[in-house]
Amino acid sequence: MDTRLGLPNLGLGLGLRSQHFEHILEKNPAVDWFEVISENFMDSHGRPRYILQQIAEKYPVVMHGVSLSIGSTDPLNFDYLKSLKQLATEVQPGWISDHLCWTGVLTTNSHDLLPLPLNEDSLKHVCKRIRQVQDYLERPLIVENPSTYAAFNNSTLPEWEFLRIMTEETGCGLLLDVNNVYVSSFNNDFDPVEYINGIPHDKIVQMHLAGHQNCGNYIIDTHDREVNNQVWKLFQQAYQLANQASILLEWDGNIPAFDVYHSELLKSKQYMDAAFVGVEKEVFSTDEEQVSNPLNLFAVDKFL
Repeated sequence: MDTRLGLPNLGLGLGLRSQHFEHILEKNPAVDWFEVISENFMDSHGRPRYILQQIAEKYPVVMHGVSLSIGSTDPLNFDYLKSLKQLATEVQPGWISDHLCWTGVLTTNSHDLLPLPLNEDSLKHVCKRIRQVQDYLERPLIVENPSTYAAFNNSTLPEWEFLRIMTEETGCGLLLDVNNVYVSSFNNDFDPVEYINGIPHDKIVQMHLAGHQNCGNYIIDTHDREVNNQVWKLFQQAYQLANQASILLEWDGNIPAFDVYHSELLKSKQYMDAAFVGVEKEVFSTDEEQVSNPLNLFAVDKFL
C-alpha cells in the first residue's frame, strides 16, 4: 500500500457527530473510518469520551482540531497541547490535523478559523510553530487549507505556494479541503484548478468534502448540505493527482440521518473515476440561513 508520510490510506470516512452515536454503536455501519473534532472530547471524561473509546475500538479514528491557532502571535498553548496529546494516547488516532489559521489573540478564542497574510514572515512564523507542535506531539501535524472570505494586501505568496514551502520546511502533511479551495477561489477570485495543480500532491494525507451556501456574490463554508456539483468536479481532478489520500465528508449543520450522510460520502466513488461525467448544473442558494460551527459543543453537552 502506498502511503503519504508513512500514513495509511484509510479509505472513505465520515465526521463523527453526536447525533449518530447510538446508530454507530448499535448498527456498526460499513464506514472505513471516522474523524472526530478533538476539542469535543479533549476535556470531557464523561459519556462522549466513553463513546469515543468504544468507536475507536471498532474503527480507525483521526483527530481534527479547530483551536491550535498555528498562525496566532500568541505563544503556543501547551495546556491545550497536553490535553490533545493525552487524548491521542488514549484513542491512538491515525493522525492529528488542524487548520492554517489563527483563532484568537491575547488568550481570547474567537472560535473562528481566521485567515492570515501569506508572505515570507508569516511562513517563517508558522513553520517555527509547526516544528514546535510536532516535536511536542512526537508525530507529523497534518495542516488543512482554510476557507477564506478576504485577502491581505501584504500577502505575497499564493496559498498553494505557501503550503508547498511549508511542507518542505517542516515535514508536515496536508489535509486538502476541496470545498475550501472552491469557496476561497470564488470569494477571492483565483483559479481553483491552478490551486489544485500547484499544491504538493505527495504530501496530501487526507481530503475533505462538504457542502456550502452560495449567497450569489460570495460563498459561506456552512457544512450544512450536500456537496455542490462543482466541488465534486474539483474533487475529481484532485483525486487523479493524489489518489492515495483518505477521503472524508463533513456535515455540521442540518445534520441528516446517518444513512443520508453515508450515501453522500459514497458518491465520491463515482468521482474517483476520471471518466465520470456527473451533473454539470450548479445549485445556487441565496437563502439567509444561520452559519454552522464545526465545534458542536452544544450537541455534546446532551451526553454529559
